Amino acid sequence: MPLVEFKKEYKELANPAQAKILQRFFKTGPGQYGEGDIFLGIKVPVLRQAIKKYYDLDFKDLQKLLKSRIHEYRLSAVFILVKLFEKSNEAGREKIYNFYLKNSKNINNWDLVDLSAPNIVGQYLLAKNRKILYTLIKSKNLWKRRIAVLATFAMIRKKDFKDVLKIAERLLKDEHDLIHKAVGWMLRETGKRDVKILKKFLNKHCQKMPRLMLRYALEKFSAEEKKKYLAR
Repeated sequence: MPLVEFKKEYKELANPAQAKILQRFFKTGPGQYGEGDIFLGIKVPVLRQAIKKYYDLDFKDLQKLLKSRIHEYRLSAVFILVKLFEKSNEAGREKIYNFYLKNSKNINNWDLVDLSAPNIVGQYLLAKNRKILYTLIKSKNLWKRRIAVLATFAMIRKKDFKDVLKIAERLLKDEHDLIHKAVGWMLRETGKRDVKILKKFLNKHCQKMPRLMLRYALEKFSAEEKKKYLAR
């Protein structure tokens, strides 16, 4: 069975020394955002190569992987979903999108979100109603809020900035630094494409923005401009 072979191969690829490093890097200790996450220690390039043999896993198997506490299992599942989404017709994309949102509680670390939300949720919503993003940003679940933020990357790439600016404004008082980083990152990406729009947002909100969010948004600015905004 494909899933049996999958788990056997990943066991062989496991690197205990690397796993310890990843456990610390992804904050898996008690009370941290990745609490309970288990790592095998497989680096992403190795994992990307390994999953090429398992793109035909069905949704039942993908569901099992997403429910696993093993990080590389869940990461592999989202990589497979992204690949399936790219190859699917509209009906197939809708199925993957709904499956993804149904499992959003299992897409529960920043790399899982960042490597999938723009390519599934964002891409699916490009020509559709985006009310779901505004529902997600109200969630108490950190990862659902980050999914909404990262989904706007697909729109930003199309120079559609309406939703990222609205979402950024509504998350100015969010308390989690992973949201501050995500919003700042998306604002920075907006500025790469239209710096006037970013500056307009910053001029209106920089005094209310969390410091980390502001620093991320300013990353491509000159030292003088950074100093000016940070001083405000």
